[in-house]
Amino acid sequence: MIHELKRAWEGMILPIWRRPKRIQVAALCYRETPEGKEVLMITSRDTGRWIVPKGWPIDGLDGAGAALREAWEEAGVSKADIESEPIGYYDYDKGLSEGMTTPVIAQVYLTRVRHIEDEYPEVDMRTRRWMPPREAAELVAEPDLREILLNL
Repeated sequence: MIHELKRAWEGMILPIWRRPKRIQVAALCYRETPEGKEVLMITSRDTGRWIVPKGWPIDGLDGAGAALREAWEEAGVSKADIESEPIGYYDYDKGLSEGMTTPVIAQVYLTRVRHIEDEYPEVDMRTRRWMPPREAAELVAEPDLREILLNL
């Protein structure tokens, strides 16, 4: 019995527990207003929680380029200036099909928005809203993303 438990632990449980984190790229979109900075938040497609535009790396694009593409598809950001290096990182568990999750680390790229469109690929799947960073920080679930927003 102990042999079977050890084999199950080493062959199935331990690899799942130690699996490496996958990388995603995120665009922290902001604009300057007379009252200060505002960030562009969107809702997730599945749970409706508030998030920043993010997705998987895209072949042929660097991290900033892929984050900018996600900002277009998910939030309608059509013109922006994006930093080439991440301003921070946050961890979360990405929901997959059939209730499975995978650990992810998201690289966050600061993105100054110059123009957004009313029509974009995921307009019917998400809600978007400009808000002060402090308000956004109160709405997100990820502690490290909350800190990034509070330090903006």
